[in-house]
Amino acid sequence: MIKLPSIHIGKLSLLLAILVWLALLFVDLVRLFGLINDMNSGISDEITWILEILFFFTVYGFYNYSVGKNIQGDFLSLLWRAASTGIFATGMTLLTELFYLSLGDSKLATEPFLRNFFYHVNFALTSIFLISSALLWKHLILYQKNKQVVKQWQTFEFAMLLAMFFVFFNKNNLDYSFLFAMVILFVITIVLSGNLKWIPYLTFKEKWKSLLFLFIILLCTGYLFRQMLAYSAAEPYQVNLTDNLFLMALFAFIFTYAIFSFLVTLFNLPTSSVFEQKLTEAINFQRLSQSIQPEDNEEQVLDILLDSCMSASYADGAWIEINANTKSEGINQLRFLDESTKSDLSELIKNQKSAIDWASTDRPETLQPLLVRLDHPQYESTLLIPLVINKVAIGRMVLCKEVRDGFNKEMVSIISTFARQACISVENHRLLNQAIQNERYQEELKIAQRVQKALLPSKLDHPDAFDICAFSNAADEVGGDYYDTYQLDENRFVLIIGDVSGKGTSAAFHMAQMKGVFQSLIQLNLSPSEFMIRANSALSKCLERNHFITASIFLINTSERQICHSRAGHVPTLRYRAQEEKSEYLFFDGLGLGILRNKQYEKHVREDTFSYAPGDVLVLITDGIVEAKNPQDQQFGFERIRSLVEIHHDKSPKEIQDQLIDSLHVFVGGDGMIEDDYSMMVVKFQNPATQNI
Repeated sequence: MIKLPSIHIGKLSLLLAILVWLALLFVDLVRLFGLINDMNSGISDEITWILEILFFFTVYGFYNYSVGKNIQGDFLSLLWRAASTGIFATGMTLLTELFYLSLGDSKLATEPFLRNFFYHVNFALTSIFLISSALLWKHLILYQKNKQVVKQWQTFEFAMLLAMFFVFFNKNNLDYSFLFAMVILFVITIVLSGNLKWIPYLTFKEKWKSLLFLFIILLCTGYLFRQMLAYSAAEPYQVNLTDNLFLMALFAFIFTYAIFSFLVTLFNLPTSSVFEQKLTEAINFQRLSQSIQPEDNEEQVLDILLDSCMSASYADGAWIEINANTKSEGINQLRFLDESTKSDLSELIKNQKSAIDWASTDRPETLQPLLVRLDHPQYESTLLIPLVINKVAIGRMVLCKEVRDGFNKEMVSIISTFARQACISVENHRLLNQAIQNERYQEELKIAQRVQKALLPSKLDHPDAFDICAFSNAADEVGGDYYDTYQLDENRFVLIIGDVSGKGTSAAFHMAQMKGVFQSLIQLNLSPSEFMIRANSALSKCLERNHFITASIFLINTSERQICHSRAGHVPTLRYRAQEEKSEYLFFDGLGLGILRNKQYEKHVREDTFSYAPGDVLVLITDGIVEAKNPQDQQFGFERIRSLVEIHHDKSPKEIQDQLIDSLHVFVGGDGMIEDDYSMMVVKFQNPATQNI
C-alpha cells in the first residue's frame, strides 16, 4: 500500500505564493512589453486581477498557519513580529530608492521593465506586511473574546473578502463606489479598534516597549502607503496593482488599530486597570473568606463563588454540581441556563475522554481546572473546576462560554483561587455546624486545627542563595499566627509573618483572611510599604472592630543582595551580621493592620532597605516567644534570643530554630504552659561556595 507524504500547509502556501507572484510579474511584464511596442499581448486585465487575488489568498494562508501555530499569547512578541515585518518591507523599499538615486539620469534609471520589477517587489512586501499584521491584530482583538467580538471580526473578514473582488466591479477606478465601500470598511475598522483588552495586562516596562513597536508600525505603514501612491502615479506604462480596495482597507485597518493601541497604551501608563481588577478579585476573595457565619449555609457560599467566577471569566452560563454522597446533597446552583440546556451540556461533557479521566482520578487533591471544547450549537467551550475539601471531591463548578477557547490562564488562575477559598469556607462552616449540633466542641477544634495547618505553607519558597525553616504552635487547638513565602521571579522572594490579636477560633478565622489578602495582593508586585497600605485597606473592611493584625514583610533580592522590610506593629526581627559578628533588632515605626481604618494609616508606614552578606541570619518571631514566662514570672525576653543566635549562628536554620525552641521549653519548665501562640522563621544566607553543596 502506497503511503502518501504528509502535506505541510505552511510550506505549501509559501511555495504557491512565490509561484503566483512570479506568474503575476511575468504576465505584467508581457503586457508592458506589448504596450511599449504597440502590440496586443492578448492578456486581459482580468488575468492580472485574478493572479493578484490568488497572491493575497496564498500569503493569507501562509501567515494564518504560521501565526496560529506559533502564537504564545505574548503581546510584545506579536507587536514585534508586526514591527519587524514592517522594518524589512520599509528597508527594502528604501534600498530601492537609494538604488535609483545612485543611478541618477542614466538610461537604466528610466528602464520601464526594471521599474516594473521593483514595483512588483514593493507590492509583494507591502501585501505581506499588511496581511501578516492584520492576522496579528486578530489575536489581539480576540483576546478575552466574546460572541459579539467574534461576530464583528467575522463581519470584517467577509467584507475584506468582498473587497478583494471589488476590482472586477469598478475596474480600478477611484469612483464613488470605491469611496462608499471604503467608508463602510473604515467604520468596521473603527468598531474593531475598540477591542483593546490586552493592554491592561501589560506591565509598565512592557507598555513602553509596546509604544516603541507601535510607533515603528505606524511609521512603516505611513511610509509604505506614501511609496505605494508614488509608484501608482510614477510611470504611465506600469500595470496598476496597488489602487486596490483590499490593500487600501488593510492600510486603514493596520494604521487605525495601531494608533488606537498607541494612544490607549500611552494614556494607561500613569494608571493600571490591572491593579483595579486584582483589587476586585481580592475583595471577592475576602467575601468568600468572611461569608461563613453560624446562621449561614453552604448554598450562600456557593452562590458567592459562582457569581465571583462568572465575573472574573465573563462566562455566559454556569452551574455547580454537588455529589450525592456529600452533606450538601440537593444543592444545584444554576446561572443563565435552563435545566434542558444544562442536561445537554452535561451529557456532552461526560462523553469527552479528558473529562472522564479527570473525574475518575483517585487523588482529587491533585485535580486542576480542565478546559473542554464542546460541539454544541450555542456553547463551544467549558471550564471544569473541582471543589475539593480535605482530599475529597465534593463536586464541581462548570463555566460555559459561547466562543471556542474562551478561558485564558489569568482567568483559570483566579477562578482556582476562588474555588480553593470557597472550599475552605465550606469546610469551616461544616465544622462549626457539627460542633453546634453535636456539642462536641473539642473534636471540632481538633479538625479546625488541621484545616488551619493546611493554610500554612507546606513548602517554603527559597533559592540556593539562602536557606529557611519555620515553626508555629497554637496555645489552643487553633491560633492566629501566620507565616508564608512567595516567589515573585527568579531573584525576588517575599517572606511574611503575622499575629492576629486574640486567640482561638476568631483569631484563626482572621488568620485565614490574612492569607487570602497576602496571596491576592502579593501578585500585584507591590513594595513592602505599599503592601501594608493595601492590606490595611482590605482587612479594615472585614476585621471586627476589636481585632487587628501585626505583621512583618521582607522582600529579598538575591541578585542585588538586598532586603526591603516593612513592619506593621510586629515584634522586631533579629538580624545577625556575620562579618561584624554581632546582632541587632530592626526597630522602626509601624502600626498594626486594622487599628487605623482610614488614610491616616499611610503616615505610620515605614520601609527600610539594607544589604546582606553570606552567613547573615534573620530570625522572625511572634510575641508568644518573647513574652513566655517561667515559674518566677520572668519573660524569655529579647536578649536571651539575641545571645542564643550569636552562639549558634554558624549552624543551619533548622538547628538554630531547634536551639531556640528547646531553650524556650527549658526556660518555661517541663510542665509550664506557653500562654500565647508562638511562631518563628529562621533565614540564613549561604556562602557562594556552599550553595551547590
